[in-house]
Amino acid sequence: MRTLLFLVTALVVMVLAFWAYRENYSTQAQIDRMQAVQTEIAGLRERLGVLRAEWAYLNRPDRLAQLVNLNFDKLHLAPLTPGQFVTPKQVTFPPAGAPALDPGAPAEAWQGPSQNPGAPPRRPSVSAQPNPDLAPAPDQTASQPAPAADPESQP
Repeated sequence: MRTLLFLVTALVVMVLAFWAYRENYSTQAQIDRMQAVQTEIAGLRERLGVLRAEWAYLNRPDRLAQLVNLNFDKLHLAPLTPGQFVTPKQVTFPPAGAPALDPGAPAEAWQGPSQNPGAPPRRPSVSAQPNPDLAPAPDQTASQPAPAADPESQP
């Protein structure tokens, strides 16, 4: 009986040693993975710092002012002045019963707030002249009535 107890005890010790060996290597692998993630986080933080510095450099007011002056002909940007800011009470909203503006309507149909002295000049309206070369060909089937749908074919 003692021999059997010693064998079972030795077997349990070997199983526990094998388990401890596997857990040790598993723990070491997790530690290596954690260090790799921490290294990646440090690199990303450094990259974020560089991106923030680039953003601050590109958004310098004097640089932006030069870009506005260079592209004024194309963009018609005007410098911001304190007179351009208003309170919500000063904004002219359309009356409650006013019809909604059709998205396909010409630009002249919209009468926006032009009383703002700091606003850039309004673009000249471009008259939409239809190009006869691009006009669609007349559709012969448009004048014919569509066939009635069969009510039995619908589920």
